[in-house]
Amino acid sequence: MNINDLCTEAYNTAKSKGWHDEKRETGTLLALIHSEVSEALEADRKGDQENFEEELADVVIRILDLCGSREIDLEEAIYKKMEKNKGRTYKHGGKAY
Repeated sequence: MNINDLCTEAYNTAKSKGWHDEKRETGTLLALIHSEVSEALEADRKGDQENFEEELADVVIRILDLCGSREIDLEEAIYKKMEKNKGRTYKHGGKAY
């Protein structure tokens, strides 16, 4: 199974559970991704490795669902971005972190 197949599967699962009965704004879907990242942070802060891993999976599933719902070729986008990153300068952007 490739990444785009996972996007389709995540979207179809979410849709079958009623999460796409109405069109959802991109901002809402991004906020849900953010909430899963926050849950992962809390699990890590508590030293709960099992929950941390589960929350990271939730982050990815939410991203896959978003891409599936918008028919985004995530696999191609990842490959393109990874190639772009290879050409960046060391610690590009001049930021501390």
